[in-house]
Amino acid sequence: MPSRARAALKRATRQRRTTASHRASAPRAASFPPVRARFPVTPERFLTIAYVALAALTVIVLTGAAVRLTDSGLGCPDWPRCYGKVVPPLSFHSVIEFGNRAFSALIGLVVVGAWLASFLRTPRRNDLIWVSTLLPLGVVAQAVLGGFTVRHELAPGYVMAHFGLSMVILIAAVVLVFRARYEPGARVPSHDRITVWLVRFLAALGAVVVFAGTAATAAGPHAGGSDGQLIHRLHFRGAGHTLVWVIHRHATLAALLGIGVILAWFLARRRGENRELGDALMVAGILMAAQGLVGSVQYELALPADMVWVHVTLATVTWIALLWCVGAAGRLAPRGTPAPPRGERAAEQPPLEALAPR
Repeated sequence: MPSRARAALKRATRQRRTTASHRASAPRAASFPPVRARFPVTPERFLTIAYVALAALTVIVLTGAAVRLTDSGLGCPDWPRCYGKVVPPLSFHSVIEFGNRAFSALIGLVVVGAWLASFLRTPRRNDLIWVSTLLPLGVVAQAVLGGFTVRHELAPGYVMAHFGLSMVILIAAVVLVFRARYEPGARVPSHDRITVWLVRFLAALGAVVVFAGTAATAAGPHAGGSDGQLIHRLHFRGAGHTLVWVIHRHATLAALLGIGVILAWFLARRRGENRELGDALMVAGILMAAQGLVGSVQYELALPADMVWVHVTLATVTWIALLWCVGAAGRLAPRGTPAPPRGERAAEQPPLEALAPR
Protein backbone atom coordinates (compact mmCIF):
# COMPACT_ATOMS: atom_id res chain seq x y z
CA MET A 1 0.00 0.00 0.00
CA PRO A 2 1.41 3.40 -0.92
CA SER A 3 2.48 5.65 1.94
CA ARG A 4 -0.14 8.31 1.14
CA ALA A 5 -2.93 5.74 1.30
CA ARG A 6 -1.66 4.42 4.66
CA ALA A 7 -1.55 7.95 6.09
CA ALA A 8 -5.10 8.65 4.90
CA LEU A 9 -6.31 5.38 6.45
CA LYS A 10 -4.70 6.28 9.80
CA ARG A 11 -6.34 9.72 9.81
CA ALA A 12 -9.73 8.24 9.06
CA THR A 13 -9.28 5.67 11.86
CA ARG A 14 -8.33 8.38 14.40
CA GLN A 15 -11.33 10.50 13.37
CA ARG A 16 -13.73 7.59 13.84
CA ARG A 17 -12.28 6.86 17.30
CA THR A 18 -12.55 10.53 18.34
CA THR A 19 -16.16 10.71 17.19
CA ALA A 20 -17.03 7.52 19.06
CA SER A 21 -15.30 8.82 22.20
CA HIS A 22 -17.28 12.06 22.11
CA ARG A 23 -20.55 10.18 21.64
CA ALA A 24 -19.75 7.89 24.59
CA SER A 25 -18.85 10.79 26.87
CA ALA A 26 -21.81 13.00 25.94
CA PRO A 27 -24.30 11.33 28.35
CA ARG A 28 -21.67 11.35 31.13
CA ALA A 29 -21.06 15.11 30.67
CA ALA A 30 -24.78 15.75 30.68
CA SER A 31 -25.14 13.83 33.94
CA PHE A 32 -22.59 16.10 35.66
CA PRO A 33 -23.80 19.67 35.12
CA PRO A 34 -21.70 22.60 36.35
CA VAL A 35 -21.49 23.14 40.08
CA ARG A 36 -23.37 26.45 39.88
CA ALA A 37 -26.29 24.65 38.22
CA ARG A 38 -26.34 21.92 40.87
CA PHE A 39 -25.98 24.27 43.86
CA PRO A 40 -27.54 27.57 42.80
CA VAL A 41 -27.26 30.52 45.18
CA THR A 42 -29.88 33.15 44.56
CA PRO A 43 -29.21 36.81 45.42
CA GLU A 44 -31.56 36.52 48.38
CA ARG A 45 -29.81 33.42 49.69
CA PHE A 46 -26.41 35.02 49.30
CA LEU A 47 -27.61 38.04 51.25
CA THR A 48 -28.62 35.72 54.08
CA ILE A 49 -25.16 34.12 53.98
CA ALA A 50 -23.56 37.57 54.14
CA TYR A 51 -25.63 38.43 57.22
CA VAL A 52 -24.59 35.16 58.87
CA ALA A 53 -20.92 35.93 58.18
CA LEU A 54 -21.31 39.41 59.68
CA ALA A 55 -22.98 37.99 62.79
CA ALA A 56 -20.29 35.31 63.19
CA LEU A 57 -17.47 37.84 62.88
CA THR A 58 -19.19 39.98 65.49
CA VAL A 59 -19.60 37.13 67.97
CA ILE A 60 -15.94 36.14 67.74
CA VAL A 61 -14.98 39.65 68.86
CA LEU A 62 -17.11 39.23 71.96
CA THR A 63 -15.72 35.79 72.80
CA GLY A 64 -12.20 37.14 72.38
CA ALA A 65 -13.00 39.92 74.84
CA ALA A 66 -14.32 37.32 77.25
CA VAL A 67 -10.99 35.48 77.06
CA ARG A 68 -9.15 38.61 78.11
CA LEU A 69 -11.59 39.61 80.83
CA THR A 70 -11.54 36.15 82.42
CA ASP A 71 -7.73 36.40 82.62
CA SER A 72 -7.42 33.49 80.20
CA GLY A 73 -5.27 35.18 77.56
CA LEU A 74 -2.30 32.95 78.46
CA GLY A 75 -4.37 29.89 79.34
CA CYS A 76 -2.44 28.26 76.51
CA PRO A 77 1.06 29.77 76.60
CA ASP A 78 1.98 28.38 73.17
CA TRP A 79 0.30 28.43 69.76
CA PRO A 80 -1.32 26.71 67.92
CA ARG A 81 -1.20 23.91 70.48
CA CYS A 82 -1.89 24.19 74.20
CA TYR A 83 1.01 23.20 76.43
CA GLY A 84 2.38 21.32 73.43
CA LYS A 85 -0.74 19.13 73.10
CA VAL A 86 -3.68 19.06 70.74
CA VAL A 87 -6.16 18.81 73.64
CA PRO A 88 -5.85 21.43 76.39
CA PRO A 89 -5.55 20.47 80.05
CA LEU A 90 -8.76 20.56 82.06
CA SER A 91 -8.18 23.90 83.70
CA PHE A 92 -10.50 26.91 83.53
CA HIS A 93 -8.18 29.32 81.73
CA SER A 94 -6.87 26.72 79.28
CA VAL A 95 -10.34 25.57 78.29
CA ILE A 96 -11.51 29.17 77.78
CA GLU A 97 -8.52 30.12 75.63
CA PHE A 98 -8.47 26.93 73.57
CA GLY A 99 -12.25 27.00 73.23
CA ASN A 100 -12.02 30.44 71.68
CA ARG A 101 -9.41 29.14 69.24
CA ALA A 102 -11.71 26.28 68.25
CA PHE A 103 -14.60 28.68 67.84
CA SER A 104 -12.41 30.87 65.64
CA ALA A 105 -11.83 27.86 63.39
CA LEU A 106 -15.60 27.43 63.12
CA ILE A 107 -15.93 31.09 62.16
CA GLY A 108 -13.28 30.45 59.53
CA LEU A 109 -15.49 27.76 58.01
CA VAL A 110 -18.41 30.19 57.94
CA VAL A 111 -16.49 32.87 56.05
CA VAL A 112 -15.02 30.30 53.67
CA GLY A 113 -18.60 29.22 52.98
CA ALA A 114 -19.51 32.84 52.20
CA TRP A 115 -16.53 33.06 49.86
CA LEU A 116 -17.55 29.87 48.02
CA ALA A 117 -21.14 31.09 47.83
CA SER A 118 -19.96 34.22 46.02
CA PHE A 119 -18.77 31.98 43.15
CA LEU A 120 -22.04 30.03 43.12
CA ARG A 121 -24.25 33.12 43.16
CA THR A 122 -26.44 33.54 40.11
CA PRO A 123 -25.90 35.96 38.50
CA ARG A 124 -22.22 36.09 39.43
CA ARG A 125 -20.83 39.44 40.56
CA ASN A 126 -17.11 40.02 40.69
CA ASP A 127 -17.41 42.75 43.33
CA LEU A 128 -18.97 40.28 45.77
CA ILE A 129 -16.25 37.74 45.04
CA TRP A 130 -13.50 40.25 45.78
CA VAL A 131 -15.09 41.53 48.99
CA SER A 132 -15.94 38.05 50.29
CA THR A 133 -12.34 37.00 49.66
CA LEU A 134 -11.26 39.51 52.30
CA LEU A 135 -13.17 37.63 55.02
CA PRO A 136 -11.19 34.34 55.08
CA LEU A 137 -7.97 36.28 54.49
CA GLY A 138 -8.81 38.43 57.49
CA VAL A 139 -9.58 35.43 59.69
CA VAL A 140 -6.27 33.80 58.73
CA ALA A 141 -4.40 37.03 59.47
CA GLN A 142 -6.24 37.26 62.78
CA ALA A 143 -5.17 33.73 63.72
CA VAL A 144 -1.54 34.46 62.89
CA LEU A 145 -1.64 37.74 64.81
CA GLY A 146 -3.25 35.93 67.73
CA GLY A 147 -0.35 33.49 67.76
CA PHE A 148 2.16 36.33 67.89
CA THR A 149 0.13 37.96 70.66
CA VAL A 150 0.37 34.84 72.79
CA ARG A 151 4.05 34.31 72.05
CA HIS A 152 4.78 37.91 73.08
CA GLU A 153 2.84 37.36 76.31
CA LEU A 154 -0.03 39.72 75.55
CA ALA A 155 2.11 42.77 74.85
CA PRO A 156 -0.20 45.83 74.66
CA GLY A 157 0.66 46.64 71.04
CA TYR A 158 -0.21 43.15 69.85
CA VAL A 159 -3.45 43.06 71.83
CA MET A 160 -4.54 46.44 70.46
CA ALA A 161 -3.69 45.34 66.91
CA HIS A 162 -5.61 42.09 67.46
CA PHE A 163 -8.78 43.98 68.32
CA GLY A 164 -8.18 46.59 65.63
CA LEU A 165 -7.89 43.92 62.95
CA SER A 166 -11.27 42.56 64.08
CA MET A 167 -12.78 45.98 63.42
CA VAL A 168 -11.19 46.08 59.96
CA ILE A 169 -12.65 42.65 59.13
CA LEU A 170 -16.05 43.94 60.18
CA ILE A 171 -15.69 46.71 57.59
CA ALA A 172 -15.38 44.08 54.86
CA ALA A 173 -18.34 42.15 56.29
CA VAL A 174 -20.59 45.23 56.33
CA VAL A 175 -19.51 46.16 52.80
CA LEU A 176 -20.37 42.64 51.65
CA VAL A 177 -23.84 42.86 53.19
CA PHE A 178 -24.54 46.27 51.67
CA ARG A 179 -23.34 45.29 48.22
CA ALA A 180 -25.39 42.11 48.37
CA ARG A 181 -28.51 44.07 49.34
CA TYR A 182 -28.62 45.95 46.04
CA GLU A 183 -28.00 45.07 42.44
CA PRO A 184 -25.57 47.34 40.57
CA GLY A 185 -27.23 50.62 39.60
CA ALA A 186 -30.26 50.06 41.82
CA ARG A 187 -29.47 52.97 44.16
CA VAL A 188 -29.84 56.64 43.35
CA PRO A 189 -26.66 58.62 44.16
CA SER A 190 -27.01 61.23 46.88
CA HIS A 191 -26.77 64.99 46.28
CA ASP A 192 -26.61 65.77 50.02
CA ARG A 193 -22.85 66.22 50.17
CA ILE A 194 -22.77 67.75 53.64
CA THR A 195 -24.57 64.85 55.30
CA VAL A 196 -22.71 62.14 53.39
CA TRP A 197 -19.27 63.60 54.16
CA LEU A 198 -20.27 64.17 57.78
CA VAL A 199 -21.27 60.51 58.12
CA ARG A 200 -17.98 59.41 56.59
CA PHE A 201 -16.08 61.66 58.97
CA LEU A 202 -18.00 60.20 61.91
CA ALA A 203 -16.98 56.68 60.87
CA ALA A 204 -13.33 57.77 60.82
CA LEU A 205 -13.78 59.45 64.21
CA GLY A 206 -15.39 56.25 65.46
CA ALA A 207 -12.26 54.34 64.48
CA VAL A 208 -10.18 56.78 66.56
CA VAL A 209 -12.55 56.33 69.50
CA VAL A 210 -12.22 52.54 69.23
CA PHE A 211 -8.44 52.85 69.16
CA ALA A 212 -8.51 55.04 72.26
CA GLY A 213 -10.70 52.44 73.94
CA THR A 214 -8.18 49.71 73.24
CA ALA A 215 -5.47 51.93 74.73
CA ALA A 216 -7.58 52.39 77.86
CA THR A 217 -7.97 48.64 78.17
CA ALA A 218 -4.24 48.14 77.60
CA ALA A 219 -3.55 50.53 80.49
CA GLY A 220 -6.29 49.15 82.74
CA PRO A 221 -6.43 46.34 85.28
CA HIS A 222 -7.54 43.61 82.85
CA ALA A 223 -4.25 42.51 81.38
CA GLY A 224 -5.59 39.15 80.23
CA GLY A 225 -3.24 37.00 82.30
CA SER A 226 -3.96 35.06 85.47
CA ASP A 227 -2.32 35.43 88.88
CA GLY A 228 1.44 35.09 88.79
CA GLN A 229 1.75 35.94 85.08
CA LEU A 230 3.58 39.18 84.35
CA ILE A 231 1.82 41.15 81.61
CA HIS A 232 3.25 44.45 80.45
CA ARG A 233 0.86 47.42 80.46
CA LEU A 234 0.82 50.87 78.89
CA HIS A 235 2.45 53.33 81.27
CA PHE A 236 3.78 56.15 79.09
CA ARG A 237 2.53 58.72 81.62
CA GLY A 238 3.59 56.79 84.68
CA ALA A 239 1.99 54.00 86.67
CA GLY A 240 -1.51 54.92 87.82
CA HIS A 241 -1.68 58.03 85.61
CA THR A 242 -1.77 56.55 82.11
CA LEU A 243 -5.17 54.91 82.57
CA VAL A 244 -6.82 58.10 83.85
CA TRP A 245 -5.26 60.18 81.07
CA VAL A 246 -6.36 57.77 78.32
CA ILE A 247 -9.88 57.38 79.72
CA HIS A 248 -10.44 61.14 79.78
CA ARG A 249 -9.28 61.52 76.17
CA HIS A 250 -11.38 58.55 75.16
CA ALA A 251 -14.43 60.07 76.83
CA THR A 252 -13.85 63.42 75.11
CA LEU A 253 -13.60 61.83 71.68
CA ALA A 254 -16.68 59.71 72.35
CA ALA A 255 -18.65 62.80 73.37
CA LEU A 256 -17.65 64.55 70.13
CA LEU A 257 -18.72 61.46 68.21
CA GLY A 258 -22.10 61.44 69.94
CA ILE A 259 -22.66 65.13 69.15
CA GLY A 260 -21.70 64.51 65.54
CA VAL A 261 -24.15 61.63 65.24
CA ILE A 262 -26.96 63.82 66.58
CA LEU A 263 -26.06 66.57 64.09
CA ALA A 264 -25.97 64.12 61.19
CA TRP A 265 -29.34 62.69 62.25
CA PHE A 266 -30.82 66.19 62.38
CA LEU A 267 -29.54 66.96 58.87
CA ALA A 268 -30.75 63.66 57.44
CA ARG A 269 -34.22 64.06 58.93
CA ARG A 270 -34.51 67.70 57.88
CA ARG A 271 -33.54 67.10 54.27
CA GLY A 272 -35.63 63.94 54.06
CA GLU A 273 -33.67 62.52 51.14
CA ASN A 274 -32.71 59.20 52.73
CA ARG A 275 -34.98 57.72 55.37
CA GLU A 276 -32.77 54.66 55.88
CA LEU A 277 -29.86 56.90 56.79
CA GLY A 278 -31.98 58.75 59.34
CA ASP A 279 -33.02 55.49 60.95
CA ALA A 280 -29.44 54.19 61.01
CA LEU A 281 -28.19 57.40 62.64
CA MET A 282 -30.94 57.18 65.24
CA VAL A 283 -29.80 53.64 66.15
CA ALA A 284 -26.19 54.81 66.30
CA GLY A 285 -27.19 57.69 68.58
CA ILE A 286 -29.04 55.38 70.96
CA LEU A 287 -26.03 53.05 71.09
CA MET A 288 -23.73 55.99 71.78
CA ALA A 289 -25.93 57.09 74.68
CA ALA A 290 -25.96 53.57 76.12
CA GLN A 291 -22.21 53.36 75.65
CA GLY A 292 -21.69 56.60 77.54
CA LEU A 293 -23.87 55.40 80.41
CA VAL A 294 -22.09 52.05 80.70
CA GLY A 295 -18.70 53.74 80.45
CA SER A 296 -19.50 56.14 83.28
CA VAL A 297 -20.84 53.38 85.51
CA GLN A 298 -17.87 51.07 84.94
CA TYR A 299 -15.45 53.92 85.67
CA GLU A 300 -17.17 54.69 88.98
CA LEU A 301 -17.17 50.98 89.89
CA ALA A 302 -13.42 50.64 89.22
CA LEU A 303 -13.82 48.74 85.93
CA PRO A 304 -15.44 45.41 86.87
CA ALA A 305 -14.87 42.74 84.24
CA ASP A 306 -18.53 42.13 83.42
CA MET A 307 -19.19 45.83 82.84
CA VAL A 308 -16.09 46.10 80.67
CA TRP A 309 -17.39 43.20 78.55
CA VAL A 310 -20.71 45.00 78.07
CA HIS A 311 -18.74 48.12 77.12
CA VAL A 312 -16.76 46.18 74.50
CA THR A 313 -19.97 44.65 73.16
CA LEU A 314 -21.61 48.03 72.76
CA ALA A 315 -18.44 49.41 71.16
CA THR A 316 -18.46 46.63 68.57
CA VAL A 317 -22.15 47.05 67.77
CA THR A 318 -21.76 50.84 67.63
CA TRP A 319 -18.88 50.44 65.17
CA ILE A 320 -21.10 48.29 62.95
CA ALA A 321 -23.87 50.90 63.25
CA LEU A 322 -21.50 53.65 62.09
CA LEU A 323 -20.41 51.53 59.14
CA TRP A 324 -24.07 50.89 58.37
CA CYS A 325 -24.64 54.65 58.32
CA VAL A 326 -21.88 55.02 55.73
CA GLY A 327 -23.49 52.35 53.60
CA ALA A 328 -26.93 53.91 53.99
CA ALA A 329 -25.56 57.31 52.98
CA GLY A 330 -24.44 55.77 49.71
CA ARG A 331 -22.35 57.33 46.99
CA LEU A 332 -22.36 60.95 45.96
CA ALA A 333 -23.64 62.03 42.58
CA PRO A 334 -21.03 63.69 40.34
CA ARG A 335 -20.74 67.41 40.75
CA GLY A 336 -22.83 69.38 38.32
CA THR A 337 -25.55 66.76 37.89
CA PRO A 338 -29.03 68.12 38.62
CA ALA A 339 -30.62 66.96 41.84
CA PRO A 340 -33.77 64.85 41.41
CA PRO A 341 -37.09 66.16 42.67
CA ARG A 342 -37.68 65.76 46.38
CA GLY A 343 -38.83 62.24 47.23
CA GLU A 344 -37.44 60.59 44.10
CA ARG A 345 -34.75 58.76 46.09
CA ALA A 346 -37.47 57.03 48.08
CA ALA A 347 -38.63 55.48 44.78
CA GLU A 348 -35.34 53.66 44.19
CA GLN A 349 -35.29 49.87 44.10
CA PRO A 350 -35.66 48.56 47.67
CA PRO A 351 -33.07 46.19 49.17
CA LEU A 352 -33.43 42.48 48.54
CA GLU A 353 -34.70 41.67 52.04
CA ALA A 354 -37.66 44.00 51.42
CA LEU A 355 -38.50 42.04 48.27
CA ALA A 356 -38.29 38.59 49.87
CA PRO A 357 -41.65 36.79 50.29
CA ARG A 358 -42.95 36.66 53.84
